[in-house]
Amino acid sequence: MNARLDYFTNPAVGKALKYFMACGREVKALPLPATTQELVALRVSQINGCAACIDMHTKDAAAAGESAVRLNLVVAWREATVFSDAERAALALAEQGTRTADAGTGVDDDTWAYAAKFYDEEQLTALVMLVSFMNAVNRLNIITQQPAGDYEPGQFH
Repeated sequence: MNARLDYFTNPAVGKALKYFMACGREVKALPLPATTQELVALRVSQINGCAACIDMHTKDAAAAGESAVRLNLVVAWREATVFSDAERAALALAEQGTRTADAGTGVDDDTWAYAAKFYDEEQLTALVMLVSFMNAVNRLNIITQQPAGDYEPGQFH
């Protein structure tokens, strides 16, 4: 499978992409546990069907020490016993923030309040930024059919 656009050789894309990648680095630097960031990024990418991002975040999380069991169970986190309450709150917020067309209202008050039990305002901001950023990246990759499978952990960091 070949991508419709090569983000790394196309000069028009390159101008905008460098700012987009910088935004991603800033989001990653926000005060949210790295494990939570990878789980949220993975779940958003699963919902959107972004193979390139699923490849990236699965491999980055594994390289950082995340277990295969937890990575495999992200897709069914509600039924899995391997996630903390804080991680569950983050995953719930990520799902509602991603499934806006399905939910109609976005993140409901109960989900927000549950997340606020575990995360302070700065961390909630980080979650909102991460979910929004991942949804944008997923769309960039899906629209242009970016292939998956060749990512090396830390390749874009």
